[in-house]
Amino acid sequence: MKFVHIADLHLDSPFTTISDRADLGMQRRLEQREALKKVVEFIKENEIEYLFISGDLYEQEYIRESTIKYVNDLFKKIPKTKIYIIPGNHDPYIKNSYYALFNWNNNVKIFTQNVEKIENEEVDIYGFGFNNFEMRENQLENIKIENNNKINILITHGDIIDSIYNPMNINLLKNKGFDYVALGHVHKRDDSTNIVYPGSLISLGFDELGKHGMIVGEIINKKLLKKFIPIDNREFIEKEINISDIYSEEELIEKINNEINNDNNLYKINLIGYRNFPININIKLLKNNIIKIKNNTKIKIEIKENNYTLKGIFIKKLNEKKNNGEINENIYEKILELGMQVLEKNNK
Repeated sequence: MKFVHIADLHLDSPFTTISDRADLGMQRRLEQREALKKVVEFIKENEIEYLFISGDLYEQEYIRESTIKYVNDLFKKIPKTKIYIIPGNHDPYIKNSYYALFNWNNNVKIFTQNVEKIENEEVDIYGFGFNNFEMRENQLENIKIENNNKINILITHGDIIDSIYNPMNINLLKNKGFDYVALGHVHKRDDSTNIVYPGSLISLGFDELGKHGMIVGEIINKKLLKKFIPIDNREFIEKEINISDIYSEEELIEKINNEINNDNNLYKINLIGYRNFPININIKLLKNNIIKIKNNTKIKIEIKENNYTLKGIFIKKLNEKKNNGEINENIYEKILELGMQVLEKNNK
């Protein structure tokens, strides 16, 4: 049997925090739709029998009916493919959800919080999902494989650590004896064993670096073959730039633009080092694929303590607090920088 496994698409996510550019949210929402379309086209071209969607297909708070219709129309294009959807913590099966209210195509099976077993000719599919935005206890204890001669697959959404999102014991999961476990919730791919997180179908931000896509698998005589196929046409990339030897905003803009490739990836620039001028860059002056600037620089401060100047007394008192363990190094640097800015402003 051949299958595709995806998760964590989060359709209609607002993408409000990933970028300093206002138009990127709409752009990524369009790319979410395009990513799912690519999955469906791959399934159709390769005659894939099963599609597993392991939770968080959409964002309950933001999802529109037009998006659900778009998804369902895609599913109609692969009528021979059995589609199994697990509600996750972002799209739980609640009374006003589209899982409950929408008339899905007849090749779509949506699980609820109750463990169900779906019997097919060569494979038994077990699954359960969320009926709320949290699930503090899982139902693994209630699952027992009934026919070991068939292929057995578990589909669910949650953590293999202690959490409020369906926490599962990894040893218990292994001992259940499933040929494949199709998980969702963790956005970083982990396909090192037969217990698989495919990661988010497309990256949702700079905490999801690297390539994103789908797992394509086949089980022949109980032997699992699988591979990862990238779907997202972009990667989120972070880059550090030290500005200690830069002395003007124009020079900094040139430096940033020269450091970034003219590619389709999306970049976050982390500015580090000691700054020699105030930094307030207009992102419109940077390349379009630079979508976020983080200023982690420090001002140059000559640290001299004495009893004769306000700066000297301030530094002496601050040093005493750090030496006595009243503040840590990070707080020390922040107070020092803010204090020196205030004192320098008052001296002008």
